[in-house]
Amino acid sequence: MWTDLLVPVSLDAGRGDLDLSVGWADRWTATWKYAGDEVTGPVRHLGQVPVASRGPMRGFTWRREQKHRPGLESLMATGRLHGFESLEEDQFLVALDFAGDLVEVLAQPLRIRFRSAEKWRRHTPDFLAVTRADTWLIDVRPRHLIAPENLESFAAVDEVAVACGWHYVVAAEWRPHVRSTLGALYGKRRPTRDVLGVQGDLLAQAEGGVTFGELAAAQAYWPVARAQLLHLLWHRRLGIDLSQPLTDRTRVVRAGGVS
Repeated sequence: MWTDLLVPVSLDAGRGDLDLSVGWADRWTATWKYAGDEVTGPVRHLGQVPVASRGPMRGFTWRREQKHRPGLESLMATGRLHGFESLEEDQFLVALDFAGDLVEVLAQPLRIRFRSAEKWRRHTPDFLAVTRADTWLIDVRPRHLIAPENLESFAAVDEVAVACGWHYVVAAEWRPHVRSTLGALYGKRRPTRDVLGVQGDLLAQAEGGVTFGELAAAQAYWPVARAQLLHLLWHRRLGIDLSQPLTDRTRVVRAGGVS
């Protein structure tokens, strides 16, 4: 499961003041964009709105001296560019593209208005992701920047996700070695030609559960084999244990063996 790559964030501390009394899903509202216009409705109807019809709640702008780093990331799973507002969000999109069985993703997908401690608040999650198995609302925020009010907002989004039959996760911290491994694979994700025909041998030899270094060394053109191995790993035709650093001692298996 791709969420296993993240260190969990407990939302218990943010849940205490939320108004979750009877009928909350009718009182809380969600706002999304359709054909450029904002549409608002009760949270309980949110899960019925097709993802494909939505647009981002706000655009992505670039200006001098801004404190965050926005940009556009090209995802292999969707074949499109997707906006992000920080380098942390960009890293998350790359991880989701690699390990998330991604079908569709939308940045700044909706705005939630929720009641907490006698006060109405608003929060816009960073992403809505549709995978082959589930639909996810996602917030990306480094752990050291999560304040109590953030935890309250995250807990509110978690409740909304459950009401919609979705899931929610806060991407605050990656497990060790995930970033370095994804960085190694990232450069080989584009379509590539197998001019020397090494991919077939690599896939066949991986049936025996050999290491990355052994697979590459068994080929006459081992530098080419190493590049092709990274390409096969990105496209999930081969698998590795992402909880460990990628080295020559990393055991490689045919797709489906690990995640």
